[in-house]
Amino acid sequence: METAALAVETLINGWFVDGGFASSLVGADAGSVTAVDGWARELLADSDGLLRYLLIFLLAATPLVEILVVIPIGVALGSPPVGVAIAAFLGNVLPIYLIIVGYERLSVIRSRRRGDDDDSPSSRRQRAQRVWDRYGLPGLALASPIVTGVHLAALLALGFGSMRRPTALWMTASIALWTAIITAASVGALSAITTLF
Repeated sequence: METAALAVETLINGWFVDGGFASSLVGADAGSVTAVDGWARELLADSDGLLRYLLIFLLAATPLVEILVVIPIGVALGSPPVGVAIAAFLGNVLPIYLIIVGYERLSVIRSRRRGDDDDSPSSRRQRAQRVWDRYGLPGLALASPIVTGVHLAALLALGFGSMRRPTALWMTASIALWTAIITAASVGALSAITTLF
């Protein structure tokens, strides 16, 4: 079973993260994503029960780890997929609400720090701006787990002028959709690999 679990984790993370799909879009190099994946895998493998769910929650709330990494690992380690999905969803969505609530304060701090207008936008912001210009809030929210990460996407949506309530609704819907897709893919891959082994 451990061979199958490692194979499904490698398959899912390879497609979403290491294979360049997410890492090229998010702007992280494959080495740093692989290091984070390995660290998260070790942390979760050394835990069980409620502690594992708490760690899934905390890792899903962590930028760069988020649901793309933590769900396949949790499922591959044999945790019940529904529990993994719920913990990962809650861990990923809670920081979004905190960001939205604290956005006004962050805007004040940001405007104080900015000082001059010579700052050129980062490549992540430029990608998000292209998605925003073409698809608006729904497009940015739905693409955020693979384009910018949900935390940055929430800040960008607010910075692009979106209201707080629609941002919260679209980000929640996006995280729920991606959680379901990643969980189903992880379970399907584990089932297929288990059948082969």
